[in-house]
This record gives sequence, C-alpha cells and structure tokens, in this order.
Amino acid sequence: MNPLFLVINVVLAYFIGAIPVAYMAGRFYKNIDIREYGSGNMGATNAFRVLGKGPGTLVLLLDILKGLIPITLLANIFDLHAPLALVLIAVAAVAGHNWTVFMKFKGGKGMATSLGVLIGLAIQLPGIRVVLGAALLTWLVIFFIFGYVSVASIAAAVVFPIMMVAVNAPFSMKVMAIGLCMVIVFKHKSNIRRLMRGQENRVYFPFHKRPY
Repeated sequence: MNPLFLVINVVLAYFIGAIPVAYMAGRFYKNIDIREYGSGNMGATNAFRVLGKGPGTLVLLLDILKGLIPITLLANIFDLHAPLALVLIAVAAVAGHNWTVFMKFKGGKGMATSLGVLIGLAIQLPGIRVVLGAALLTWLVIFFIFGYVSVASIAAAVVFPIMMVAVNAPFSMKVMAIGLCMVIVFKHKSNIRRLMRGQENRVYFPFHKRPY
C-alpha cells in the first residue's frame, strides 16, 4: 500500500463526497436554496420532498455514487485494496457529504453516501455482500411497515455494525461501521424529536391506517 496514493485517494474521496448535489439540484430545478425548504437537509429525502420524484431520484443516485466511486474506481486506479485503506477512503467520502467544505462544513445525513460506500465494499470484498443485503432488506422492510424514511435509515444503520461483527469483518471495518452508525443516528436527532412529537413526515401505503 503506497502511503502517498492513499493520501491522494482519501483527499479525492472527501472532495467527491463534498459535492453538494441536493443544493445544486435545488438551484438547477427551482432556483431555490433547498436548505430553506422541507426539513432543511441537503439529502435525497428532502430533495424528493421539495423538488419532486425525478430530481429526488437523481440526487439519490448521485449521492450513492459519491460513496461508490472512491471505493471502486479510484481505489482500483491507485491499487488500494487493503481493508484499512478502504475504510479510510470510505470515511473520507461520508465525511465530505456530511461536512462539506463547499457549504461551510454543513451537509446531509450520510445515508445515501454510506450506502454507496457499502456497495463499493461489497464489490471489493465478497464477504461484505451479506452485510449489504441485510442493511438493504432492513431498510425496505421497516420502510414498508412504518412508512418513515428516518426510522428505516436508523434501523439499517444499526444493522450495519451488527452484521459486520456477524461476518467477522476486519477490525477496521467493524470500527468504521460502528462509527458510521453513530453518525447516522446522531444526524437523525431532529427526526427522532419529530417522531416523539408525532410530527415526522410519513409515506402512506394502501395497508396503512391514516389518521383522521
């Protein structure tokens, strides 16, 4: 593992993660500052809510790519495949999204970019694929049962380190998973407060009972 290549990749990962996709989409589609609408978050969920399904889907895909590209394309270019190197690159990408230098170190909640990181890790390390599958399944099941994106995201974040331990992933990846889980839960603190007050936005499916 070349230390110089690792530093370069980590820096590039941060700046790729730091691209404020939701903010840029808000300016492009509606000429608004998305931070002043909806939940005020610069993430895919708020983009769906404020900008619509098309722009929201684009933001989601690009935020995922911000985590995926550094772990796959850049890591392959620089020949960085050691677990510790991948962990540092992953953390840098998510940190860039959450605390972007382009927006005074404020950003999103890191869920989509963390998903991109996990997809990248599953591509690089086949043993991680079951972790990806468990996290995605958890998100889908919780979302369809309760209709809350925030609850599904928190549940998937909690499953992430549990599954890393279950598959006996390298120690550095277990630590990374615990750290990302804590960050994601912390970033959802406003959602947790709204849930406790019964004010969190919910998606209603046909089998859900709507409030009167």
